[in-house]
Amino acid sequence: MSMNLKQLAVFHAVAQTGSMTRGAERLDISQPAVSKQVQELERVLGVHLFDRIGRRVRLSQAGEVLANYARRLFALADEAETAMADVRAVGRGRLVVGASTTIGTYLLPGVLAEFLRRHPRVELLVEIANTEQVHRRLSGFELDVGLTEGFAEEGELEAEVFHRDELVVIAAPGHRLAGNPRVPLSALRGEPFILREPGSGTRAVEERALARLKLPVRVAMALGSTEAIKRVVAEGVGLAIVSRLSVCAECAAGALAVLPVVGLRIERPLHLVRRKGRRDGPALQAFCQGLRERTAAQFE
Repeated sequence: MSMNLKQLAVFHAVAQTGSMTRGAERLDISQPAVSKQVQELERVLGVHLFDRIGRRVRLSQAGEVLANYARRLFALADEAETAMADVRAVGRGRLVVGASTTIGTYLLPGVLAEFLRRHPRVELLVEIANTEQVHRRLSGFELDVGLTEGFAEEGELEAEVFHRDELVVIAAPGHRLAGNPRVPLSALRGEPFILREPGSGTRAVEERALARLKLPVRVAMALGSTEAIKRVVAEGVGLAIVSRLSVCAECAAGALAVLPVVGLRIERPLHLVRRKGRRDGPALQAFCQGLRERTAAQFE
């Protein structure tokens, strides 16, 4: 046999109070039960832990050594309880978030900043990857939550739509169509467009929408990033279709203009993805709530 935590807790109470009776009062058990636990601990360890002096007890040499370990152990236990209380109140913790490129670049920074202002002791790790990679890592327990534009039904994952992103046509502020309160679809015919590279999820959404509207466009250039597309459009090379999320700052600064094209509305859902059956901890609950609140306030 070896000592157990119950025996050690009884020993610790007696060592701190210097009395079997006071130790029993602290633990709210009987004095004979305390004496029995101490005797059993002494038998298990094969050492004498206390010297009895009248009604009081004094630690033996072996008792002093064990008392030092007991103080450290129960101090650590108290610290663990405090830490768990902090976690329950989102005082601390660790959260690993995966996000696809558009969300991770243009939407998530504001959400993260607000979350950390409210919960500064929570450690946040963010990984930006494509939708497939985020889903795979979430399935492999490498992420706590995923934020993606696309979502394919999978057995291990479930998703909710937390926002509907709008794709808009952008132009340089000096473009002939910029500033027009209503741009007809026909005005886009023949205009050079800068699109994402073939195989991009955004490109696929663009092409499906344009095909549905029976609006052929002239592709002047294909680029591999939204940032590159925005810069080329700002130079007046042509038009582009991008996420409204990605051009908020440029439009506010007057570097780009969104064209209000009549009859053109391209939306795609943004998904909050989790593993099925997972119980969200306080930190994840607070993050998801903050995400919903910020997107609702920013885009309502």
